[in-house]
Amino acid sequence: MREITFALAKGRLAQNAMRLLAQMGITCTEMQDPKSRKLIFTNEDLHLRFFLAKASDVPTYVEYGAADIGIVGKDTILEEGRRMYEVLDLGIGACKMCVCGPDSARELVARGENFRVATKYPNIAKDYFFNRKHQTVEIIKLNGSVELGPIVGLADVIVDIVETGTTLKENGLMVLEEICDLSARMVVNEVSMKMEHDRIEEIIRGLRDVLLQNS
Repeated sequence: MREITFALAKGRLAQNAMRLLAQMGITCTEMQDPKSRKLIFTNEDLHLRFFLAKASDVPTYVEYGAADIGIVGKDTILEEGRRMYEVLDLGIGACKMCVCGPDSARELVARGENFRVATKYPNIAKDYFFNRKHQTVEIIKLNGSVELGPIVGLADVIVDIVETGTTLKENGLMVLEEICDLSARMVVNEVSMKMEHDRIEEIIRGLRDVLLQNS
């Protein structure tokens, strides 16, 4: 039997995902060793493999079939735009993608054009302003603290993930518009879904049952 491979976004998301999988009997002892230098972890009894990857790479591994299943945030799925099936909302790390800025920018965002938007998520921002709102804006890609954008005059507003809103308040910013809800999702390679349909469906059903029990 061939091994089904999971690609997990590194960090808290992977840890929480493995906790959910453990509740349905899917474990991987090798992953519990903090000193391990291994890149691929295997459960030979269940014919499963796991590897940790940078979140933005998980959809790439899944689209190209290097992983059959991926667990990654909805923000990354939207930003990367890869071809794959999104099969389950795991409810981990629930937050929102929002347009944020000073209160003085509210009117500009609602009706204006040609303002500047700083963001780590240029594709999500483009889709929201160009396709959904039909506004012409200048999008500036940043990799660090996007909250700096409006403060130093680089941009009028930002598009970013908002969990508690504390960082925004501390920097004189607020949520002006909500774009979408975010959380961790399970994604599946399109070919794998056909070739390993029964085994993957069994994993999906098991996780769905765990989520229901936990709710």
